[in-house]
Amino acid sequence: MPLDQFRPTRRTAVAAGAATVVGGVSPFAAESRTTSSGATGPVPAARNEVGFTVNGQPARLTLDPRVTLLDALREHLHLTGSKKGCDQGQCGACTVLVNGQRINSCLSLAVMHDGDEITTIEGLGEPGKLHPMQAAFVKHDGFQCGYCTPGQICSSVGMLNEISAGIPSHVTAELEQVAFSEAEVRERMSGNICRCAAYPNIVAAIREVHEGERG
Repeated sequence: MPLDQFRPTRRTAVAAGAATVVGGVSPFAAESRTTSSGATGPVPAARNEVGFTVNGQPARLTLDPRVTLLDALREHLHLTGSKKGCDQGQCGACTVLVNGQRINSCLSLAVMHDGDEITTIEGLGEPGKLHPMQAAFVKHDGFQCGYCTPGQICSSVGMLNEISAGIPSHVTAELEQVAFSEAEVRERMSGNICRCAAYPNIVAAIREVHEGERG
């Protein structure tokens, strides 16, 4: 038999794909098992217990290991201040503080943070007792629509912690002498996108907090 008969064509590939869909055979089909009663159903996903401290309060959850920290905070603990923007770690709307360091919570699995101390925007301050960064954002109008603001504020707090700890950035000229500057702020905050473009006001708010900490 000629080998040409075995060469796939676009027509045969489409036909094969259609047959797979119609037949219900998919490489992504859920694993199934037969129970003692003879019924067949999907195998339940393994679940893990994780415990951490969130905004000063202990929390223990039993989660699918694929659940992100962002979804654990929003869907399981109902702390909806942290926002889901791009869900790919590119916009910074989901930024929270873990052990004092800022992270994109949409890129981190909740089970990775057993024993950690997590601070969300709800834990920084509250009406009548705002965190200095929250108060500065209000004073300098560092937000417009407000969607990115929780992540911006958490990232701002984490960024100032980095400068205080002497952690250099891409624009740091002297690695052993990290100093506050507008260039440092803009570089370090570049992972937090504000679609309303309130960047000058955000920089002004961060500068005021930094000067207040020095004073």
